[in-house]
This record gives sequence, structure tokens and C-alpha cells, in this order.
Amino acid sequence: MTTVFHYPLALLASLTLGATGSAWAASDDMQGMDHSQMQGMDHSQMQGMDSMQSMEPMQGMEPMQSAPTSSRTPIPELTAADRAAVYEDHGGHAVHDSAINSLLLIDQLEWQDADDGSALSWDASGWIGGDIDRLWLRSEGERTNGKTEHAELQALWGHAVSPWWDVVAGVRQDFKPGAPQTWAAFGVQGMALYNFEAEATAFIGEGGQSAMRLEGDYDILLTNRLILQPTAEANFYGKNDPDRGVGSGLSDTEVGVRLRYEIRREFAPYIGVTWNRVYGNTADYAREEGEDRSEARLVLGVRMWF
Repeated sequence: MTTVFHYPLALLASLTLGATGSAWAASDDMQGMDHSQMQGMDHSQMQGMDSMQSMEPMQGMEPMQSAPTSSRTPIPELTAADRAAVYEDHGGHAVHDSAINSLLLIDQLEWQDADDGSALSWDASGWIGGDIDRLWLRSEGERTNGKTEHAELQALWGHAVSPWWDVVAGVRQDFKPGAPQTWAAFGVQGMALYNFEAEATAFIGEGGQSAMRLEGDYDILLTNRLILQPTAEANFYGKNDPDRGVGSGLSDTEVGVRLRYEIRREFAPYIGVTWNRVYGNTADYAREEGEDRSEARLVLGVRMWF
């Protein structure tokens, strides 16, 4: 092992010393050189070096080429089919388009445990139209022990005045209680802050009767499918109407809370409670008929939309 390592080192040392000695010898020779002999050098001969710049390439050698400025890969031209595939026009997604859509929502279809017996109550609405103008239909009512106590139908034309609010105008037809009655209706509906849905509708009926209804509900998501919904409704009338059992001013209110579970988004059974109360002359008419001024009910129902 010792011989293997020392042999290259000795060889390298000898080469280094030889190169150094040669350099010293060359330096001594240059010191003895007579530089006066270099004055006769003809520098004109160096002018021929300029012609070397114009020398043509030697045979067999290709001249250097500059870097290409464009891609050598040909780019195909886009055809009409290519543009159609990339810029496909998805109809129905444009704002204010002319597509006709519709929705039917049965918000409440429920059985109620009333003081006078079992009751069936409904509250439904639907619309058909575009983004700005729509035809709205509303219906609500109640049947107790197989007898219709209250039923009405509204047909309204709605016009969007903002992304969340519509103005509506149309007619309302009452079938019960009392004789049928027709009203002119106008109002606003939409969604207030924090997803609070609200409706405010005024009515002008036959014989100079007037009324107003305020409604609101709010969905509280306990989970993605379990939803608690508080609701409230209040009705006002301009004057007494003994035939229908309503008095002037605040006539009646209803508040409730329903807990529903969305088996599917379109189908959700629920359970809840409601509390109804009548006021003023309406309470007097109810007392004359032997009815209670206020009543709490247990409700079981289903919410559906199509």
C-alpha cells in the first residue's frame, strides 16, 4: 500500500521541478535578448489579418445559424367546430334570459289537533315565468271535522324590483267563511336580512272593505337536514264584517314553530305547535259563537315542492 501512494507523488514532484526549471531557463534567455532587433519588424504585414474576418467557411463546415425565432411545430388553424367545442353556449344561464321556469311549494299540509276536533290545514304557493315577471298562485285554508271553515285563492302578477324583492298585484277570492268575496290585492314579497322570508299584502274588497296581511318565516338549520322553522301571521281589517266574523283593526294572529327533517330536499315531514288568538270585535264574534279566544294546537304534516 505504501509503494502505490508514493510512486505517483514522486512522479508529480519530478514533473513540477522540470517545468519550473524550464520556466527559469526561458526567463534567462529573454533577459539576454537584444530588443533593438525587433524595431525592424514590418507591422504592415499584420494588416492581412483583417482579411481573416471575411474568410469564407472551410470546405466541409456549415456556417453557424441563428436561433429560430418561431416554433417549427405547425399550429393548425381553428375550425368552426373547434371554436364551438371550446366556446359552447349553454342556453338558460344568461341573466334576464327568456327561459320559462316554474315551482310548486306545498309549505304546509298538516293535521291539527284542534279543540273542536281534527283539522286539515294547507298553505301552498307556486309560480311560473322568467327572471323578472312571474305569475304567482297562493292558496290556504282549513277544514274541521270534514267542513271547510276557511279557503282562499290568490292570483298575482309579480315583478322583480331587486334580486330579493318582488312587487305583486292581482286578485284574491274567498270561498269561506260566509259568502264568496273578491278582493283586489297588491303588495311586496321577498327575503330580508339573514334569510327571513316576508310577505306584506293589502286587499280592497267589495263594499269598501279593506284588509292587510303580514307573514314571515325563518329557517334555522340545526343540521343539513334537520330544520326548525318559526312562522308568524297577522291579519288586519278596515271595518267590521259580522257575516264573516271579523272585526276592525287587528283581527287575528298565528305563531308557530315546526321541526322538519328533509328525507329529500323535495320531501320533509315535520312536527310542531301553533298558537292562534283573535282580538277586538273578532274576539266578540267568536265568543258569541261559543269559540275560544285563543287556542294551541299540535300539528303533524309534510312539506313538499316540485
